[in-house]
Amino acid sequence: MKKALLSLFICTIVSGLGAQVKYENFQSSKLGEERQIKIQLPRSYSLNEEKVYPVFFVLDGDYLFEAVAGNVDYYSYWEDMPECIVVGVNQLDKRYDDCLYSEQNSLPVETGAAFFEFLGMELLPYIENNYRTANFRVAVGHGETANYINYYLLKSRPLFQGYIAVSPELAPNMLEYIPESLSKTQSKLFYYLANSGYDNKSIKQMTEALNDEIGAIENESLTYTFQSFEDSSHYSAPAHAIPNALQVIFKIFRPISKKQYKDEILELEISPVLYLEEKYQTIKDLFDIDKKILINDFRAIAAAIEKNELFEYYEPLGKLAKEHYPETILGLYYIARFYEETGQPKKAMRTYQSAYTFEEIAGITKDDVLDRADAIKEDFGY
Repeated sequence: MKKALLSLFICTIVSGLGAQVKYENFQSSKLGEERQIKIQLPRSYSLNEEKVYPVFFVLDGDYLFEAVAGNVDYYSYWEDMPECIVVGVNQLDKRYDDCLYSEQNSLPVETGAAFFEFLGMELLPYIENNYRTANFRVAVGHGETANYINYYLLKSRPLFQGYIAVSPELAPNMLEYIPESLSKTQSKLFYYLANSGYDNKSIKQMTEALNDEIGAIENESLTYTFQSFEDSSHYSAPAHAIPNALQVIFKIFRPISKKQYKDEILELEISPVLYLEEKYQTIKDLFDIDKKILINDFRAIAAAIEKNELFEYYEPLGKLAKEHYPETILGLYYIARFYEETGQPKKAMRTYQSAYTFEEIAGITKDDVLDRADAIKEDFGY
């Protein structure tokens, strides 16, 4: 879509290392009017011209944008999720019209249908044509807009891969439409549903009924989570739901935790190195991001190898470490451990010695590798 569709309203860049926030007016032919949008670009956006980013589309942008953008910036800062572009659509005086649906079939009609086309046919292509986006999109809504985002789920190829629906005011037929679509999805999809203890009676009843239906679905492509925040109001629920939803959707992106190490990695029936490779391949497949394997994760796999005495896996772990951290001691250290524990002391000694010229990392120092080499030399008289 040509840039002429966009007239710049305000552009505010947060100084320093913060994320960049822009306010723009978008001229929509589908709506026949301008609509204000907000865009938060990641901290690294201007520093890396090749990097691509998942995108959040936030309805009720008047108040929900800041909640989503702030949490996304916070969690990505600590590497618990990837950096993302966040797009908010203001709807303050247009909310009812935007969410209008037919009483006969619960689907968008008139102004609601126009808004559906605005998001899918105008705004989304504009963002993808003008910003470096990855092929992973998340829709966020609250109340009426939490119902509305589900209409994109009903398409034969859902527009979004993640849905965060907080206290949705569901149209009647959506109790049938949503579970049917989720049960049929063949591509990976995340669905997060939440309500609050002080939602009105109809919202609580319908979200609980929807939870019962989705909870019964057996589909490996679906990651589904339901949470009820009993001490929250309808309006404070997003503040609780959004950070929880981000942790669910981007769980695999996070560093290996102590709990994962204990409950999963130590109990693996496959190679722990294969587990590590599959984790990062899944990140690539899901989020379109080539993430460098974290030092934390190398250390977790090495600890599991030591704990379970699976020393044969040190060799492939070393090769993987050399690929990701070629200037450091890490790869050679793991390969030397393989030689040392598989009855090849001379190779182990020489590998430790050769590691001395590389950079220290992950708590492994040059003194460590020399001490290990000297110990082998003394034990075997080399």
